[in-house]
Amino acid sequence: MAHYQGHICQCLPRLLTLKRDSPVTIAGDRRKTGRQFVDDVLALSTGLSQLGVRPGDVIAIAALNSDWYIEWLLAITFVGGIAAPLNYRWSLEEARLAIELVSPVMLVVDDSCGSWALELQESCDIPSIRLHVLIGDATPKFRNNPSVLKMDYIRRSWQGPRTADPLLAPKGIAIICFTSGTTGKPKGVAISHTALIVQSLAKLAIVGYTEEDVYLHTAPLCHIGGISSCMAMLMAGGCHVVLPKFCPKSSIQAIEQHNVTSLITVPTMITDLISYISSKSSSWEGGTRVSKILNGGGSLSFELLSNVIHVFPQAKIVSAYGMTECCSSLTFITLTNPNCKSRILTSDNHNVKSDHIYQQPGGVCVGKPAPHVEIRISTKDQASSFSPSIGRILTRGLHVMIGYWKDTSGNLLHSNENGWLDTGDIGWLDENGNLWLIGREKGLIKSGGENVYPEEVEAILAQHPGISNVAVVGIPDIRLSETVVACLTTRESWHWLDEISGHSPGRNELSSKLLQNFCRQMNLTGFKIPKKFFLWKKSFPLTTTGKLKRDDVRQEVISNMQIALSKL
Repeated sequence: MAHYQGHICQCLPRLLTLKRDSPVTIAGDRRKTGRQFVDDVLALSTGLSQLGVRPGDVIAIAALNSDWYIEWLLAITFVGGIAAPLNYRWSLEEARLAIELVSPVMLVVDDSCGSWALELQESCDIPSIRLHVLIGDATPKFRNNPSVLKMDYIRRSWQGPRTADPLLAPKGIAIICFTSGTTGKPKGVAISHTALIVQSLAKLAIVGYTEEDVYLHTAPLCHIGGISSCMAMLMAGGCHVVLPKFCPKSSIQAIEQHNVTSLITVPTMITDLISYISSKSSSWEGGTRVSKILNGGGSLSFELLSNVIHVFPQAKIVSAYGMTECCSSLTFITLTNPNCKSRILTSDNHNVKSDHIYQQPGGVCVGKPAPHVEIRISTKDQASSFSPSIGRILTRGLHVMIGYWKDTSGNLLHSNENGWLDTGDIGWLDENGNLWLIGREKGLIKSGGENVYPEEVEAILAQHPGISNVAVVGIPDIRLSETVVACLTTRESWHWLDEISGHSPGRNELSSKLLQNFCRQMNLTGFKIPKKFFLWKKSFPLTTTGKLKRDDVRQEVISNMQIALSKL
């Protein structure tokens, strides 16, 4: 008997039965029942097949979130194709590099990236692209281009049974997700159907998604976090409320209008949501219906978590740690669960002692691995003053990527024998099996022969009530090799005190000395305490996935220090 592999389109028969006449997607004025949604996916897949799309063909998508985007992801994979989501915020050059890497037979776009899509089409230097397709409406120049096909033109009536078996691409690859490297060419991460399925099952088991959920799409569907949570909700059989992109106002309106029960966030998003709610003149009660919030992309500070609990009092709040190469989440930690009356907060809520049990000088606890995930720590060539052993975080399991697309080296980051993948992160495991994350090996600061991970220092400083954002970098130093420097932005009503003035700090004032004392009170080891603090008067540079461009911060600090020295 032939071995049958899993396929993400196995959710379709379930949706057809479970949600036949109930809404599965809500996008603006469009509402589709399970039957309508499945029929549209099958009609699109029929059209793709008739246009010559075959198993293993890559189709690139660059668009804002929509119900159509979800249909494209499923229809492409139904015929054995591989979906390659591109970031709509990319420049022409970034898009060109990604497209040249994956050689798609079709490019599907909407008006959000119509400008560079037209340039690519007119330059005609990507021979693999046979067809250009438009999602939704667009500017007249793009819409009236005779060589650009419309979605409705592609759809063909499905003639077979709705329960027909979908096809698989070679190696079972479903999608190619691009990593957000700050320099160099993008890397395409090839992710299998199996990885997406086991990731979805983990989210169903740990976060608790069900068919009763109304899920708000806050993350872009070009990122693995958005894709994996979308797949989990498709498997759960819930309803999808799709906004083109995250916006605090429209998100709050959607939560109120559609009785949203679940959403995913990163710290920046949740900060914006809370800020918007606070600015509303009338009291807001829409948060009482939200029962599940999954946070990724960084830990939540004590103050931020307290605000989330206040605004969403009925929500189970789970934080996840993961990466694109591992199909999203590796570990999960439940921060608060109203059903269990459990919260991961200390009872000591005064002064600098207000913090998370899971945020300590030694890392941030990111919880236990999902059931399908193996994790171990590699301590080879790692010298550390900590115990237990600190080292590189390795993982193994069905969640790990097939590999980097067109990578002939066979190197999975820093792959080890027996299928272990090196995440590039540094951490340690406690006696209860919890993973503690210290930082990226790449961002390591060598100061006076000691290792300093900037994320560890940032986690401590972020707990100060006067700091809204912080970035820690290592700056060249003759004596120490590198010295630890913290760049920070202050909260409203807090003021940075120039200590040269000799003025004694008062209420809601910050200074280098005060922050160094704060670090000591938080038990941060001496050599990790920043020697210098810089007030950052603009937004920190971020990648398209919201990650800090630490090298850019470092270069700007060095430049400013050189300018200051030249004026002496």
